Amino acid sequence: MRSAAKRLVLEGLGWILVVAGVAALVLPGPGLLMVFGGLALLSQQYEWAERRLEPVRLRALRGAAEGVETWPRTIASAIGALAIVGFGVLWAVRPAAPGWWPLEESHWLFGGPWTGVTLMISGALAIGLLVYSFRRFHDKPEARLALEAEIDAADRWGERLAVSEWTDEPVTGESRHQSGNDGQK
Repeated sequence: MRSAAKRLVLEGLGWILVVAGVAALVLPGPGLLMVFGGLALLSQQYEWAERRLEPVRLRALRGAAEGVETWPRTIASAIGALAIVGFGVLWAVRPAAPGWWPLEESHWLFGGPWTGVTLMISGALAIGLLVYSFRRFHDKPEARLALEAEIDAADRWGERLAVSEWTDEPVTGESRHQSGNDGQK
């Protein structure tokens, strides 16, 4: 009974993270990170989620590398993260509606203080990811090239896997996870 309950909780959390991550791709928040976390939980139960886990991880790392590729991008990313934290503080403090606000005061900063808390958490995550990305990728072309090589190898492996699913032929060759091997013979 305990394993069934644990499975249900993990699966529910996985789906929540995937759906929230997809929403955060266009809203403030670490979308690919949440999708990755959700897929990591779902991959314990579903093979389809396990197959999609590595490509999402690699695309998230590519996005992180691109975010700190140049100083203007790094500064824009930092300003964006700090703005999200600032809006979170504004929502949490919840000042009175200004005189120019044309709607009822109840429509000013809707969502309450928990909206502010989630914005501050999202901003803090963004700042943390920015620091990580900066340390790992900024002015390190070799790290970016290694990531692109890993993405290319995963793409080739995925193409071979897709072909094998259509033709019912097994995928041969060593695992794509072995170092120095891109999955081809």
